[in-house]
Amino acid sequence: MRKTTPLVLAALLAGRLTPALAQNTPDENNDNADAPFVQHIRPDRPGQTITAGVLRPGQFQLETGIQRFSPRAGVGVSSNVNTLRIGFWNSMELRLTQPYVFGSPGTPAISRGEVPIVRADSAGWAPLTVGAKLMLTPDRASRFQMSLLFEAALPNTGQYGLRRSTWAPAGRVLLSQQLGRRAALEANFGFVQSGLTLADVFNGEISGQYIGSLALTAPVSDKAGYFVEGYGRGRANLTSGVTAGLYYRPWTGLRFDATVGRVLGGVSAGATVVGVGLAFRLGGN
Repeated sequence: MRKTTPLVLAALLAGRLTPALAQNTPDENNDNADAPFVQHIRPDRPGQTITAGVLRPGQFQLETGIQRFSPRAGVGVSSNVNTLRIGFWNSMELRLTQPYVFGSPGTPAISRGEVPIVRADSAGWAPLTVGAKLMLTPDRASRFQMSLLFEAALPNTGQYGLRRSTWAPAGRVLLSQQLGRRAALEANFGFVQSGLTLADVFNGEISGQYIGSLALTAPVSDKAGYFVEGYGRGRANLTSGVTAGLYYRPWTGLRFDATVGRVLGGVSAGATVVGVGLAFRLGGN
C-alpha cells in the first residue's frame, strides 16, 4: 500500500498539469511571440505585396485606401480599395475585397493619345472578390512564415462596365522573413486574375498575369516606419514598378499609410500612383 501512494500522487499531479500545458499554442511557447512585428497589425496594403500573416480566430481587420493613377499622357483615375479580413480558424482567414472606381458614368468615353479614359459605364463598384488565406507554417510567431492565398472575382458583380461573366481565380504563395524585432521581408509569387487593377482600366487587359514582388517593411521609431517594394507582373508583356511610403501606428491595432509608386516598364511605363489609407483590427483571442 505504501508503494502505491507515490504513484497515486503523481497521477493526480499530472492530471492537474496536463490541461494547463495543453492550453499553450506553439507561438505562445516561442520566444519571438512578444516581438512587435508579431503583435502589431500587419495589413495587406499598400502596394502589390500581400503579407504572409493570418489573423487569429475572432479577429476582424478592415483595410481601405484611396489611390490616384496618373499616366504619362491622358487623364488619371482615382479608386478606392476595400478589404475585410476575418480570422476563421487558427490557421485560416476569410477575405472580401471590392474596389470602387470614381468617375462620372454619364460622361462619354474619349481618348488622348494612346491612353484611353475609363469607359462611360466603368465607374462605380468593381467585381466582388472572395478569398481565403491559409498559413502553412505551424507557428504564427515563427520568424519565417509561408501562406497560400486563393481568391476569385464573382461573376456578374459590380458596375456593368467592370463586371465579368465568368469566375476569375487567382493564387499566390506568400513568404515572410522577420528581420530583428520589427522589420521583415515579404515576397509573393503567383498568378492573378481577380478583382480590378488600374492597369486593366487603361490597357484593356482582362487575361491573367503572373506576379512576383519583394517588399521591405522596417521601423524608424516605435510607432512609425517605411515601406519599399519592387514588383513585376504580366504574361505577354511585363509591367514592372516600385512603391515606397511611410506608415504611422498610434496603437497596436491601427495603422495609417501614405505611398507613392512609379511604373518603370510595360505599356504604362512612366505612370505614377499616389495613395493614402488605413488598417483597423478588432477582436481576437
